[in-house]
Amino acid sequence: MKAIWKGTVVAESADTVVVEGNHYFPLASLDRQYVIDSSHQTTCSWKGVASYYTLRVDGADNANAAWYYPTPKAGAESVAGRVAFWKGVQIEQ
Repeated sequence: MKAIWKGTVVAESADTVVVEGNHYFPLASLDRQYVIDSSHQTTCSWKGVASYYTLRVDGADNANAAWYYPTPKAGAESVAGRVAFWKGVQIEQ
């Protein structure tokens, strides 16, 4: 699977986990040249606190377009060490 934004592959892996319709890629599959840490966080009632990354491609930013759970709650272990995308990031095979 590939995560693509602005025609650029920002993550690629054959090992994704689908949770609530989102493909969670291994964190190691992120192409870090396109990733900026964000201070944004949200809370999911069953997965826990999500942290975010901003994507930067060709000088354009997609704020908080990727999220991950640094310490997922019990029952959400399948997303540990993984990242998912939204905000216009296309997921393709």
